[in-house]
Amino acid sequence: MKRLFTGLTDPGLVRSANQDSYYIDPTGRFFIVADGMGGHAGGQEASRIAVEAMQVYLEDNWDSAESSSALLETAFLKANRAILQDQSTHPERADMGTTAVVILFRGEESWCAHVGDSRLYRLRGAKLEQITEDHTWVARALKMGDLNIDQARVHPWRHVLSQCLGREDVRQIEVQFVDVQAGDRLLLCSDGLTEELSDHLIASHLKSIRVCEKAAAALISAAKDNGGRDNITVVIVAIYGVGQLL
Repeated sequence: MKRLFTGLTDPGLVRSANQDSYYIDPTGRFFIVADGMGGHAGGQEASRIAVEAMQVYLEDNWDSAESSSALLETAFLKANRAILQDQSTHPERADMGTTAVVILFRGEESWCAHVGDSRLYRLRGAKLEQITEDHTWVARALKMGDLNIDQARVHPWRHVLSQCLGREDVRQIEVQFVDVQAGDRLLLCSDGLTEELSDHLIASHLKSIRVCEKAAAALISAAKDNGGRDNITVVIVAIYGVGQLL
């Protein structure tokens, strides 16, 4: 299968700095989005360090015998350790951390891993599905039935993370196989997008705009039109079968 892809980030309308980072492997093997926190310098550094550490590890070990799931887990743990080391060197950034979501295409399989509330979505036909599950207090309350979706979207604790990179207690990373078929469109994004746009609106843009670059720009523009209160990052990957029209 052939992959077309693009990425775009924007500081939004309120934040003076962009604490999001992303990386797209030039050959389309893997894609990373990270959303930093901990003050302007701290958040920017945390997401940058995480993305760079994962990029280097994945590139250096891509052809190893390590399974794809183990490769992803180790990449995340390396990123966490790199942030902790920076914290020890720069005490002023001791509170910094970052979310992260990654998908890789290796051999005939696709795997993703994430920490925090940066998300991976899959659009198949007319159906948009959130593949990752947010590591937040609100997501857990929603799963337990303590909140409904409308309550969760406006809850004052909706940004409280239960897990992020940059913490000593990060031990095991959530890794999962992702079923990918020709015709699918994958979206990796920071919560600056999902805070402003419902899944219905995200799906509408992905379905109606087929060119990846135009879809990414439209999603960010729509998020800004709805408030743009946080940094916004989107990475779109379109999957095509052999001989399928692009």
